Amino acid sequence: MSWSVAKAKDNLSEVIRRSRSEGPQEISLHGEAAAVVLSAEDFRRLKDPRAAHDFKDWLLNGPSLEGVDLERDRRPTRDIDPL
Repeated sequence: MSWSVAKAKDNLSEVIRRSRSEGPQEISLHGEAAAVVLSAEDFRRLKDPRAAHDFKDWLLNGPSLEGVDLERDRRPTRDIDPL
């Protein structure tokens, strides 16, 4: 979500809460992105990528795969001619 500086200032607790539950919160100044509020956990991961708990955690918290076609091509494979 994007917040204006004034709205973020008036609702700082809400901005922080949403950064923890929904992800980074963008703050704009004069209509342009100026800053981002991250949860402490997200900041820790950015600061030290090795701090991720394990590969499974990394996969589960990665970008959404919604809209990515993961269906396997079911056409038969082609024959390979021996040399």
